[in-house]
Amino acid sequence: MTTKSVSIRRARRDDVAAIVAMLADDHLGRARERLEDPLPAPYYEAFERVDRDPKLQLVVAESEGRVVGCLQLAILPGLSSQGGTRGLLEDVRVASDCRSRGIGEQLVQWAVAEAKAKGCNLVELLTHASRVDAQRFYKRLGFTASHVGMTVRF
Repeated sequence: MTTKSVSIRRARRDDVAAIVAMLADDHLGRARERLEDPLPAPYYEAFERVDRDPKLQLVVAESEGRVVGCLQLAILPGLSSQGGTRGLLEDVRVASDCRSRGIGEQLVQWAVAEAKAKGCNLVELLTHASRVDAQRFYKRLGFTASHVGMTVRF
């Protein structure tokens, strides 16, 4: 269980297939992602929208030329908390053969530092209720359960 050093960089269009593969690599992702070759166009269209938005950062962790992790950080200004800005983490993933090596921790620590540098007064994330391992991971990193999430799909 050695910590694997990675570089964290902004995602590029040619990273999309690796990101989608990580998103599809669990019980929830298998049901909602379309891991096909070639990938459906909506993935690339979504990447372009995210990449153009200055309040969003889609980043990857790279090791030895391979994408081994990813996350998206959204910077959300708001009126609550005395006009505070918050960071929202989404789609935190590590390639299944690279888990338990500290890569996810490096990604989350990077995102928290980035949010702080951008003036956020807190960082929040969502994780599905069935992802108990992820919940333990985030608690270990100092996150506390604070909300009840609800979803409506269209």
